[in-house]
Amino acid sequence: MAQNGSNSTVELLGAWSSPFALRGRVALHLKSVEYEYIEEADVLNSKSDLLLKSNPIHKKVPVLIHGDVSICESLNIVQYVDESWPSKPSILPSDPKDRASARFWAHFVDGKCFESIDAVAGAKDEDGRMAAAGSLMECLAALEEAFEKSNKGGDFFGGQNIGYVDIACGAILGPLSVIEAFSGVKFLNPDMIPGLVQWAERFTAHEAVKLYMPTVAEFVEFAKQKFNV
Repeated sequence: MAQNGSNSTVELLGAWSSPFALRGRVALHLKSVEYEYIEEADVLNSKSDLLLKSNPIHKKVPVLIHGDVSICESLNIVQYVDESWPSKPSILPSDPKDRASARFWAHFVDGKCFESIDAVAGAKDEDGRMAAAGSLMECLAALEEAFEKSNKGGDFFGGQNIGYVDIACGAILGPLSVIEAFSGVKFLNPDMIPGLVQWAERFTAHEAVKLYMPTVAEFVEFAKQKFNV
């Protein structure tokens, strides 16, 4: 178990289907932090008392509970884990410019990328779907370019090791697989974004990820239940 000078217990409140909860699990695994994972039993229909108490503002997973402190929002949790357990490997870069760049792209994922994914999923007609799909492809092309510029010859955005941007981007892989299944459009197209496709394969196969990443079939089945498809 990695230590940070505190013997406080660590708990992560999440849901197996949440791409955001995945971020917390990957970060804790990378840092070799011993923790208790608490699954929200019925995330579609109810919220536990612990979740409502721990995250009274948004009432969403994930929540990291460290002693008597609750940390909410997935990117915030990843940064907290990195700073609270400073052992190697570092998740955020040490160079201030690289840290700023990593935060920019993480926010790009949670802003532009997820907005485009939601737009594709929620499109009311074919014209709207095609417009949203074009916007999503532009987002993925931007991530492809960012990957090529930042990987320093390594397998990940963070170089040889999974870093902050990798964990941020990993959250879109499940939702992408769902809209690919429903729309028939291959967004992770090796002919258009080969670097990002190869990155996705390496990321999902990594030991810190594969234990917690649901299969495409599991993501699709959950989406059917969520949207009554």
